[in-house]
Amino acid sequence: MSSHLPEPDRAAAEVMWRTYVEAHPDETAATDEWTLEYFGDSPAMANELLGLVLEGTKRATAALLVEFAVWGEQPPRIGSHWIACDGTGAPRVVVRSRELRLATFDEVDERFAFDEGEDDRTLASWRDAHRRYWERTAAARGDTWSPDQQIVLERFAVVWPPEYRDR
Repeated sequence: MSSHLPEPDRAAAEVMWRTYVEAHPDETAATDEWTLEYFGDSPAMANELLGLVLEGTKRATAALLVEFAVWGEQPPRIGSHWIACDGTGAPRVVVRSRELRLATFDEVDERFAFDEGEDDRTLASWRDAHRRYWERTAAARGDTWSPDQQIVLERFAVVWPPEYRDR
């Protein structure tokens, strides 16, 4: 996670998680593990991308596989949960991974770019935005981004709170 983002509100996330578990014990029976994360690397980007999730446009996300090691986290698994925060660190939604695959930059397809819901939802805009993002974030950690690096492509469902839950 970027140092430009505030520390997430873990206590509020714990309450959100417990409320979700109580409402949907069948969806959490296999694991009670979850992570607390942001979309993007700045408060403005977190708010913008979370807004796309809340309006139902964004149902996919992409991260470099190497970033999980940098963050000290395991890559997601199908069925795993995470809580997405807004730019202030407040937890807003619980999402559940429903599809994962590894790909290189050139292997990302138009459908995935559309499901990620950003910009004009085309593959061209996806490639432009993600190239700039990964070049910037790699440089910030003293690394270099390469289009040959493995990318975790994740499709997810919003499962909590009820007003944002996918049907």
